[in-house]
Amino acid sequence: MKLKLLILSDLWGFDNSPWIKNYKELLKPDFQLIFYDSCELAGIDKTDLTEKELHSQFINGRINNAVNKLLQLENEEVNVLAFSIGGTIAWKAALKGLKINKLYAVSSTRLRYEIKRPDCYIQLIFGEKDQFIPEHIWFKKLNLESEIIKNENHEIYKKEYIVQSLCNRIKTHYNNMLN
Repeated sequence: MKLKLLILSDLWGFDNSPWIKNYKELLKPDFQLIFYDSCELAGIDKTDLTEKELHSQFINGRINNAVNKLLQLENEEVNVLAFSIGGTIAWKAALKGLKINKLYAVSSTRLRYEIKRPDCYIQLIFGEKDQFIPEHIWFKKLNLESEIIKNENHEIYKKEYIVQSLCNRIKTHYNNMLN
């Protein structure tokens, strides 16, 4: 039986996000993949919304909607790969009881507001040029490490070399669990 891996989208969801197929192709042979569109979890109709409007809806209560919906949908232990706002949703869901074994969060800059960490393995990845990376003191307070990718911005998760590297890392962790 394949290990379950939830994949939570960024702010835009999976519509018009061709980059997600690269993750799917690399991870599908090893994992039971479950895709969650963050906008759908939050109950946001993203039709004709600007990035600012989408972001505003998430931070004005819709993150909590998404967390509660995810908790309704998942009641077994899972592993999570999440992008941007999806990482915040997964983190908060873990704090509210979602059993996460491993959480891989890429460009989840809203985590900088969190004051408590979930009790699971956490791997955080940010682009060096992302202006909203949590400050060093935040990582230290929560006893977290992160990987900062030089010369990259917020949308690093769309780059092919990041896709390859991250998928290989996830597969390695999975194989180590089996041994």
